[in-house]
Amino acid sequence: MAEDCPCGRHDANGRSLPYALCCGRYVDDYQHTPAPDAEALMRSRYSAFVRAQADYLRATWHASMRPSKVNVDDDVKWLGLEVRDHRLLDDSHAEVEFVARQRDRTGRAVRLHERSRFVRETDGGLQRWYYVDGEWK
Repeated sequence: MAEDCPCGRHDANGRSLPYALCCGRYVDDYQHTPAPDAEALMRSRYSAFVRAQADYLRATWHASMRPSKVNVDDDVKWLGLEVRDHRLLDDSHAEVEFVARQRDRTGRAVRLHERSRFVRETDGGLQRWYYVDGEWK
């Protein structure tokens, strides 16, 4: 049986999408398959956090804000993602509001609520969305 995508996206019949057909195609083939919109990028970044794929997180961070290293805490258990809103502001800017839930290494439940900003740029002939920053709610 195929592994469900951590981002929680469902098909038209309400079934969970498999990772390989959802975020996996972007995370596992970053060079050739960019996320088509800001929401897909945000979902794939969540999946990369769940799967501890720091290289993808760093690559999808906009160069103006990209940290030199992305640390992924293996002791965090990600519990779910809820996309509350996504808006295309213009051809190259978008926002996505989400709530991600996790349990930290002490067992404490944490709720991360953010409105994230994204920008689309051309990279090697491909149109790519990048995470810029976010405002905590």
